Amino acid sequence: MTSKDCGHDDDDKKDTGRRIVGGIVTFIVLVLLVIFIIWLVLRPTKPRFILQDATIYAFNLTTPNLLTATFQVTISSRNPNNRIGVYYERLDVYASYHNQQITLPTRLPFAYQGHKDITIWSPFLYGNSVPIAPYLGSSLQLDQNAGLVFMNIKVNGRVKWKVGTWVSGKYHLNANCPAYITFGNRGKINGFNVASATAVKLQLSSGCQVDVAI
Repeated sequence: MTSKDCGHDDDDKKDTGRRIVGGIVTFIVLVLLVIFIIWLVLRPTKPRFILQDATIYAFNLTTPNLLTATFQVTISSRNPNNRIGVYYERLDVYASYHNQQITLPTRLPFAYQGHKDITIWSPFLYGNSVPIAPYLGSSLQLDQNAGLVFMNIKVNGRVKWKVGTWVSGKYHLNANCPAYITFGNRGKINGFNVASATAVKLQLSSGCQVDVAI
């Protein structure tokens, strides 16, 4: 074999490699283009959550900085999409105070939401003698004097989108619902206390910040 033949073989290999790389790039571009067109047509919008009300059965702070809390909250979710269904999977809801979780997570039942549908959950949230940071105990005392406690009801879990017979992979969903709880002067015993016999139900209608990510 002459040196010219070797040169032609090398050129053929380079051309073949370029064609393979070009084909892969073209395929990726076409896939991304199809995904972009589907997104433009469907315009997926994340669900909208609302914290409708909360019933407080117990909210007792005892020394040394132990908090016992029992709530029942009503949360609604609306699917705003015209062509996309939503599967809710592994959704957990809990209460937090100043970014510290104060109740155990409660698992919400699995739900499928069709176009423009609304789903309503009314879970109980429990926290028994939960240790809280000392500065939070002081903050609760101040809230006691003011008769107002600001908390967050949070929902964390996974969702999937459904278009026709196609179902997407799982996406992470986080909803943060602010809740201003007013206790007034009811049941103040040993710090900040709402006894179970004096349950307080509050109509909140608070919109929630919702984030959906891969």
